[in-house]
Amino acid sequence: MPDKTFAYMVPQFPGQTHIFFWREITALEARGVRPVLYSTTPPPAGLISHRWSDQAIRRTTYLATRNPALLLAILPRLPWAAIMAEARSLPRAQARAFLRDVIISAPAAEKLARDCAARGITHVHAHSCGRAALIAALAHHARGLTYSLTLHGHLSDYGVGQRFKWRHAAFVSVITQALLDLLPEQMGDALPARLPLQPMGVDTDAFCRDTPYVPPAPGEALRLFSCGRLNMVKGHQDLMQAVRLMLDRGQPVTLDIAGEDDAGGSGYREVLEARIAELGLQDHVHLLGAISAEAVRNHLTAAHAFVLASWSEPLGVAYMEAMSCEVPTIGTSAGGVPELITDGQDGILVPPQDPPALAEALMRLATDPDLAMKLSRQGRARVVAGFDSSLGAEMLIREIWPA
Repeated sequence: MPDKTFAYMVPQFPGQTHIFFWREITALEARGVRPVLYSTTPPPAGLISHRWSDQAIRRTTYLATRNPALLLAILPRLPWAAIMAEARSLPRAQARAFLRDVIISAPAAEKLARDCAARGITHVHAHSCGRAALIAALAHHARGLTYSLTLHGHLSDYGVGQRFKWRHAAFVSVITQALLDLLPEQMGDALPARLPLQPMGVDTDAFCRDTPYVPPAPGEALRLFSCGRLNMVKGHQDLMQAVRLMLDRGQPVTLDIAGEDDAGGSGYREVLEARIAELGLQDHVHLLGAISAEAVRNHLTAAHAFVLASWSEPLGVAYMEAMSCEVPTIGTSAGGVPELITDGQDGILVPPQDPPALAEALMRLATDPDLAMKLSRQGRARVVAGFDSSLGAEMLIREIWPA
């Protein structure tokens, strides 16, 4: 077994948006590191879409359990003074939620610790600040495992008890400067000493073109592609409205949307289907469901433009994939997206929740081939220079085994 082995934990792995993690795992292994895969629970069947998903499931140990013997074994070892101090610092409803999460997560933490001990693993990295982070923190307190975290979005998205989760982490990597700037006020004295800034990335060798990008010809239907889970905050409904506005102005356009809702197709997808019918877009907008990374690449290289109209986006791997494939990319000036896209230079930014502005930006691409070609070239250059997936693997190696 290689000397550099650690536990690599991702919630509900492998889900539809988890290609980034698989790339990072592959990059780690290429560097002689062995990430042993853990997750909380498997994803719903409708969200399992990648050609490597079955392999990932076979390799992953799932920790969610209600085994009372594991709960009884870990309870005496938990730091109850610290847990109760965290609870007392929270409003009553949040305190109850935190204590409930502790009890739910404790058996999983014991299972993780025992499995790591059997494999000779001493460090856990949780790609989450939600329940996976709590499992790692409890395993640290109960069994001595060291642990680290990655913050992928706003702390408010990851539940209560953040100070408890963060206080003893060896390090927490943060994907954008915008998130990093908020942490001193949010976390106070619970901040770890090491807070590496490390954006997510893409495999730029895999996400590339076989043929040159060709902008739309005059009068040709603008082929749009979007990729993101079906959720209100991804702004697909705004993009549909923008498509309707373009059609009303005489610009032919088609839109394919890859992604599924968190229920595997029985949730927000139904809202979007109703919106398509309401706007009369049945012949123009198609919901593809969760598709593989290879299918995403094929749709990207067939598109004139990529657009994701998120209301809030910590950074956005989907944008990176499009830019890596030299597809002119339109995003919103929300969250950390401006750290990736410079408006007018390597992509276009519009305000979130603004379908008219989105339609106007798309009309520019449809009628300005020189702009489309510029964004195609410079988008790829931007991602190759700063957002290759190998950089995340190198950060983990550097931080887990500092020289």
